[in-house]
Amino acid sequence: MKTKFPPVYYADYLQLDRLLDCQTTRSEKYLKEPAHDETLFIIIHQVYELWFKQILHELDSVMAVFKDAYVSENNMGVAVARLTRIIEIQKLLVQQVDVLETMTPLDFLEFRDLLVPASGFQSYQFRLLENKLGLLPGQRQNFDKHAYYSRLSHEHQALMTQALAGPSLYQLVENWLERTPFLRFEGFDFWENYKVAVKRALDKDREILLTNPLLTDKEKAKELKEFSAAETGFLALFDETEHNDLIKQGVRRLSYQATQAALLINLFRDEPVLHIPFQFLTCLIDIDELFTTWRSRHALMVQRMIGTKVGTGGSSGHTYLRATAHGHKVFSDLTNLSTYLLPRSELPRLPEEFRKNLGFYYSRDHES
Repeated sequence: MKTKFPPVYYADYLQLDRLLDCQTTRSEKYLKEPAHDETLFIIIHQVYELWFKQILHELDSVMAVFKDAYVSENNMGVAVARLTRIIEIQKLLVQQVDVLETMTPLDFLEFRDLLVPASGFQSYQFRLLENKLGLLPGQRQNFDKHAYYSRLSHEHQALMTQALAGPSLYQLVENWLERTPFLRFEGFDFWENYKVAVKRALDKDREILLTNPLLTDKEKAKELKEFSAAETGFLALFDETEHNDLIKQGVRRLSYQATQAALLINLFRDEPVLHIPFQFLTCLIDIDELFTTWRSRHALMVQRMIGTKVGTGGSSGHTYLRATAHGHKVFSDLTNLSTYLLPRSELPRLPEEFRKNLGFYYSRDHES
């Protein structure tokens, strides 16, 4: 095959000489007998870092799209495709734990002491990824009573600072959602109609709870208390002051307007103009969920390998990793939107003329 470009050799293109020369084991240098599984350990973590690089590459391109004041439908499709690629990579990250677990705890002990004080906690690419997604500094679990970046080099600390200085994907998505027009056209107020439907559904749920013959009075009182808390959260959808109070309490993070827009997209996902935005929000939830899954698998693997020992980086090992799995979620408000959904049969019926206006939502004319 003739091309206008100079020929290239496969190994040269992939720089295999350099790539395959990067697995230098410390056991070969410091122990009488090299630890066989140290090569696996190195390769697994190198592959993780390569995938982190690709995820950052995709994430940066999506963030660039959302930095614009107007996001076209074509670019929304591109963003969904690239987030989907990140999701597929995340699945591989989880699967790689299975390969690492073919190394037994005794195999790991053969070279573990040679790793101190290095640890996965020093993966600056993953910390950068968390920051770019939108993980807040206050969300992070304490690591040996020091800031999460304290174990990084000055060069890598600078990257963390730079990432925090710019808008995260979370902030960009929140801004995009806030620009979404609400369902208030030609005298039809969707939110007022939805509020009526919500109260009707809540009254129905309360009646079912009160008339449940299988519950004792004590159990009913407990269930009613939990129901009241859920009802307060539900009704905050229609009261900006209440919603902002929940933000101050740390119960919610997404702004009032962005929350309503995200819920709107979920409720009317079947409308053609909202289908891709719905896919986009679903991808964000999937990314959050898969990182939670990966952190959980990592925590279980560490417990299996070292039990309750302190990690090589000085952390509490399994305990710290388990805490990050539950505490380092970014898009929880999007996940929790399912709390506020109603069956399609109970949604306010949209006027036919208004349904046509749904195509008006993401048009440049409306932005102007």
